[in-house]
Amino acid sequence: MKVRKAVFPVAGLGTRFLPATKATPKEMLPVVDKPLIQYAVEEAVSAGITDLIFVTSGPKRAIEDHFDVNRELEHTLERTGKDELARVVRGILPDDVNCYYVRQQEALGLGHAVLCAKNLVGNEPFAVILPDDMIFSESSICLSEMVDHALKCSASVVAVEEVPWGDVSRYGVIDTPSREGDMHEVSGVVEKPPVDKAPSNLTIVGRYVLQPEIFRLLEQTRIGAGGEIQLTDAIGMLLQISPVFGYQFPGKRYDCGSKLGYLKANVDYGLRHESLKDEFRAYLESVSGTSCQFNEKKDVLTVL
Repeated sequence: MKVRKAVFPVAGLGTRFLPATKATPKEMLPVVDKPLIQYAVEEAVSAGITDLIFVTSGPKRAIEDHFDVNRELEHTLERTGKDELARVVRGILPDDVNCYYVRQQEALGLGHAVLCAKNLVGNEPFAVILPDDMIFSESSICLSEMVDHALKCSASVVAVEEVPWGDVSRYGVIDTPSREGDMHEVSGVVEKPPVDKAPSNLTIVGRYVLQPEIFRLLEQTRIGAGGEIQLTDAIGMLLQISPVFGYQFPGKRYDCGSKLGYLKANVDYGLRHESLKDEFRAYLESVSGTSCQFNEKKDVLTVL
């Protein structure tokens, strides 16, 4: 069955970015000239997703407005000769893509947020995308590869990344007995384990393609780490009835849920931006007092 739907859990309060997120959803914070949520939606659309399901909370109306039509703005831009900007605004969402919104009434964790989308997803495989995790790759689109693997294997697929051992306690960690290319067979998962209890340093990051059985398991999942219903715990239960694979994606992940990761994303995306990169690099050189070279394929900024 084709993967047509993606769930975006966007109900969090974004407390790490206060006061910026007091009235603005953290998902609407821009990386250069597009909000985080738009990068996530573009990745979903590129993977063939046509139904976008946003799990929101009360203060998140700006997300709905962003993906809605704004005829007044379009007409104003056209009337003032800003046709290119009008085209950009009009093209934020393709015509064949639909948006749906559901409220998460209580902050009970990622697993609970995904469960809130059960009635909108129905009995079909679906994607989950966390906009905080931006993934850039020259060679492939992370979610597209995951969807292909999921359909080929009739399995669930999670994105995994190798992190320093000292960081494993911040993530869900997979246990894997075997690997074939960029795919790891998952035999177990642990949410935020101590370093000495972690089965590996391969951690789950914000991309999932899940079989619909996950909803029944989420309904049975007890409160776990952090006093929340953890999606990782339900995936551990899913392993008992269905295969799960970890896709070790190429490219670079930016943790835009942290201030430092968000700043890194703005620098690197600024150095990739077609109309800004030369002037921006010149500015960085003026600040550092040295020459800089940015390798877009390796995502490395070198001070010469």
